Parts: sequence; structure tokens; C-alpha cells
Amino acid sequence: MPPGARHLVRSLLLLAFAALGLAATLACGGGGLVKQYEYEEDVYLSLDGSATIYVNASIPALVNLRGLDLKTAPTVLLDRAKLRELFSSPAAHVVRISSWRRLGRRFVQVRLAVDDITTLASAPPFAWSTYGIDRRDGLMMYRQVLGASAGTPVADVSWKGSELVAFRLHLPSRVRYHNAGADNLKRGNILVWEQALAARQAGTPLEIEARIEQTSILYSTLMLFLISGALAMTVLALIISWVVRKGKASASPGQG
Repeated sequence: MPPGARHLVRSLLLLAFAALGLAATLACGGGGLVKQYEYEEDVYLSLDGSATIYVNASIPALVNLRGLDLKTAPTVLLDRAKLRELFSSPAAHVVRISSWRRLGRRFVQVRLAVDDITTLASAPPFAWSTYGIDRRDGLMMYRQVLGASAGTPVADVSWKGSELVAFRLHLPSRVRYHNAGADNLKRGNILVWEQALAARQAGTPLEIEARIEQTSILYSTLMLFLISGALAMTVLALIISWVVRKGKASASPGQG
């Protein structure tokens, strides 16, 4: 390779490594390239009012925001039995717990099955919210209002002030109205509300509202498929019938 080409390749590689280093620094340092969520609730709502809920959160956030009695030191082993006990209630049944480490903190995911989301506020980890479902004018209206957090003090966990909390609704049918903001409707049926961690710590109210059709997307898709199939079969039958009649007419006596 000529010396000039080698120099150009070396320069490009250095630039590439510098860009990767800058991206990693900004992401890890909360520079904004990667959002850092300390607490997330994903609600997969069904039309009958039942739901599957995933809570993804750092242990310090669960202690600080929800007042759960857990040890926040990242070196302490996770007490899964205690975490299951804290999240279990007549309103919510723990299905699975998993954990990982990020940014020097232990994070957990708790998956829960909820028979009736309007009763979820009776479960201590979700008592900061009220939940309501109303049905009128052919729509199912969901409303959730978040109030104050627990405000339980935690040891220094190196929060930088850029951390976020998020609440997501995964809805089973077409969304007719929501207050999440125009850019926060994802893939047609996922709504996202975000707050700064500091705002959630301060108990800044957050209102979540969505109105959806009372026919599931799956049902609508299946009906569309069946109707399309029926129309295709009808057209095919008409074509076959026309071809048969044309053939009989061509073969009838007296022609030619």
C-alpha cells in the first residue's frame, strides 16, 4: 500500500475510534445520546380490564420512589423472596423476577399479572396511582393519575439529574385519543409518558389518559382477512362460472 494511502487509513481509523469514545462518554455520562431510565412501568392492557405489567427499576429508585424495604448497596445479593412478597397482593400476582447491574446499581424487572387494573391502587407498590376505566360511545377510556412518591431517603447512588422515569401503555386496539403528545404514540398502539426522576421524586402529578376502540386489533385484522378472503373466493367463483357458461355456449349445436 502506498505511504499516502496508509496515512489516510490510519487517520480514518483514529477518527472512528475518537467518535466511538465520544459516543460512549456521552452515553455513560448522561450526555443525552442514550436515555437513562431509573423507573419504568409498562402496562399491557386488555379490553376486559386485565393487564400484564412490567416494572423495570433500580433498587434505589424502588426504595426512594415507592418506599420498599430493600438494601440498595450494589454488592448485596438480591432478596428475590422479599421482592416477590413486596409486590404480591390480591390485586397483582408476581409472575417472574429478573435482575442485572447497570451504572453501579442493581436493577430488577418484576412481571405481574393483574386481573382488574382498577383495583391495582390497593397494591402498595402502585398506591401512588389511581386507575379508572369507563366505557361509553363505543370507546374504552383509561385514566391513571400519579401522585406523590414515597420520598424515602437513600444513600448516594450517583444520580446525575438526567435520569428519567417512564410509563408506557401497550393498547390492544386503535387509539382514538391520548394526552401523551403527538410524538409519543409508537407503532400505532404504544403510548409513552416520561418525567424527570427529580420531578417524580417531588411528586409532580402526571395524568395518563387514552381512549381506544372496544374491538381488538387482532380481531379487526382477522375480520379484514376473512372478508378479503371471502371477496377473493366470490370473484374466483364468478370467473369460473363465466368460463363454464362461455364454454357451454361455444359447444352448443348450430354454431359454425
